[in-house]
Amino acid sequence: MIQRLCLLFFVFLVFTACEEKEEIPKQSYLAVGDSYTIGESVTEDNRWPNQLVKSLEKESIFINRPQIIARTGWTTSDLKMGIDNSALDFPYDWVSLLIGVNNQYQGKSIEGFKAEFEQLLSQAILFAGNKKNRVFVVSIPDWGKMPFAKDRNREQIALEIDNFNQVIYEVCTREEIQFIDITPLSRTVGSKPEFIAADGLHPSGTQYAAWVDEILPFFLTTADD
Repeated sequence: MIQRLCLLFFVFLVFTACEEKEEIPKQSYLAVGDSYTIGESVTEDNRWPNQLVKSLEKESIFINRPQIIARTGWTTSDLKMGIDNSALDFPYDWVSLLIGVNNQYQGKSIEGFKAEFEQLLSQAILFAGNKKNRVFVVSIPDWGKMPFAKDRNREQIALEIDNFNQVIYEVCTREEIQFIDITPLSRTVGSKPEFIAADGLHPSGTQYAAWVDEILPFFLTTADD
């Protein structure tokens, strides 16, 4: 009798230990883009995709560390090549796209940008298993407000950024993809120096945290779909 009780107690302890070690299943996330997605001039933890994942944990939405395909200086065509040369395990539960600033900076045509952006967005939808409600696009921030651009034509930069973002918005609207406009935040650096990274050109981790606050509602209203 005592041996049987001991055996039952041992089985209970083993079951309890296994139950405690059971991990909460996490979702997958692919973030593609340029310097803003890879987080030029900030630490890895301060990249906005990584900050987003951390913030979502507090909302009981558990996502693995994002797979990031991005590099400083990439245009839409560079990103397409980067994706083609990457090992992707899709479908992903979430996919984000932020691209275009280098098309504008390098003076590339907006017509060419539109065609390539449409291709990239189609890929993003495919990578999300054709679930459009799991894809979101972040607007291009206005680098013309940064100290780096003090000797540039800031009004012209702002106009061109707006034109590129308008193309992005129209494509997203047509494809029923969530467009998240962080550009106004990027234009507040004059009164928020803490939004500027040490290089004087890119957003700081603090500004990226503000971006995350703009992105969170999308996840909070979509996560259960």
